[in-house]
Amino acid sequence: MHRVTFIPGDGIGPDVANAARKVVDATGVKIEWEEKIAGEPAIEKYNTPLPDDTLESIKRNKVALKGPITTPIGGGYRSVNVLLRQLLNLYACVRPARSIPGTNTPFQNIDLIVVRENTEDVYAGVEFPPNSAEARKIIELCNGKVREDSAITLKPISFYASERIVRFAFQYAIEHNRKKVTCVTKANIMKFTDGLFLEAARKVAQEFPQIEFEERLVDNMAMQLVQKPHLYDVLVMPNLYGDILSDLCAGLIGGLGVAPGANIGDEAAVFEPVHGSAPKYKGMNKVNPTATILSAAMMLDYLGEKVAAEKIERAVRMVISEGKWVTYDLGGNATTTEMTDAIIDKLAE
Repeated sequence: MHRVTFIPGDGIGPDVANAARKVVDATGVKIEWEEKIAGEPAIEKYNTPLPDDTLESIKRNKVALKGPITTPIGGGYRSVNVLLRQLLNLYACVRPARSIPGTNTPFQNIDLIVVRENTEDVYAGVEFPPNSAEARKIIELCNGKVREDSAITLKPISFYASERIVRFAFQYAIEHNRKKVTCVTKANIMKFTDGLFLEAARKVAQEFPQIEFEERLVDNMAMQLVQKPHLYDVLVMPNLYGDILSDLCAGLIGGLGVAPGANIGDEAAVFEPVHGSAPKYKGMNKVNPTATILSAAMMLDYLGEKVAAEKIERAVRMVISEGKWVTYDLGGNATTTEMTDAIIDKLAE
């Protein structure tokens, strides 16, 4: 029996999260779900997007399945996703991008893993508005290189966190029979921050001679992924680049609707789709549940339920490749519920 914190999220979150929960239950794996809220439902009830009760549940159970949560753009509360990663020290964001026959993409046989450092970089939230005392002090240190009316965001990169995420990527490669790790930075321009990340990667790579190691600049990596994605395997990088390139990789396999994700630390792990909460589709029972269902499969694999995880992935691939019971974005007209039920039917085959 596994105890798992279940967070439906907001927007389309409850539709896709409940679909994933239903598929997991259909595998026969015994899960005791502890349902908690975050995002808009939590604001309405507790006046905070991340209640202490929800956070304590994840700490207690050490594993959570979470639906997407809305993050206001340009204002409002900070991202619940980023806050969870920081408070629980979920330093490794793992986003697989694996081709599924039947999706709308010209690329075939894609099989990539983006490993993103989750706790540092510009996502650390060290920001100062224009004309603030902190911004003025930093501007003074820049010797005229920064305008006086600038807002300031700091980009902390530590050797400790860089070394930790690169080691995670190499260990993931070994555990999942991968052959190569590519470190992605902009170390030619940001010589101290990205340069430090690259230095840590080179050091860690020496510990894993059985895994090929290479380096790429992030702009070149974006081009390489579009031109020659089959040359790459596991990609490891700082936070911002990982956020951007993981979406690019999702595009290679048909979009965010089929892109699962996990945020993993030493003490806890939260599994969630890469896509957002799409509030305009809230409660319409029409969105693609694939990304969340595959995130749940990743969760089962993490829990040691590898057979059940493989069954879910195989069932998803069968349903999408057949194209009969798929949602609008996959070229069909099935509801979220109908596609979920079709996946459950395939579990027994």
